Amino acid sequence: MNKVIRNAAIGTSALALAFFSSSAVAQAASSDTAAADVGVFAKLSHSQAASQLSNAGIGIRSSGGCSDRNTPTCTSLEQVNSATIQGAITLKGASGCALTVTGGTEVGHASGTYSHWNGYKLDFAMTSCLTNYITGTFTSIGGGKWQSGSGNIYYNESNHWDVTYHNCGGC
Repeated sequence: MNKVIRNAAIGTSALALAFFSSSAVAQAASSDTAAADVGVFAKLSHSQAASQLSNAGIGIRSSGGCSDRNTPTCTSLEQVNSATIQGAITLKGASGCALTVTGGTEVGHASGTYSHWNGYKLDFAMTSCLTNYITGTFTSIGGGKWQSGSGNIYYNESNHWDVTYHNCGGC
């Protein structure tokens, strides 16, 4: 019986290895994902992140009509964390709301470890659907802030939602 269990474990491990190996090969072959971008805190290029958001039905709006990270009127996703993009996709799916990113990793935001520049934050256009979802689902922690069960922080800045993704929220 021990031999059967050991062989089953070996077979399962081989199957998992084959699955993850083929998945990694497919991911590396994708034009939207570089082979080096592995893990939820991998940094994405603007085009990689924009493509993932677009595929999920999430829009991006820039007051300057640009995506240059060094221009404050642009909305850039350059060097955003993969977990941040996955968190936005999770928020869209869970809330059922239309989402539009209005701020990303461009200059002009507050500094700090969990900052826009460091890839942890996105700003979303304020909508009643999104506001109702956040305030009705997450825990108020005061000062216009709500916290999800996964630890992400949603801050109502009156004309947009500033979201800090400490993780991808269940992805």
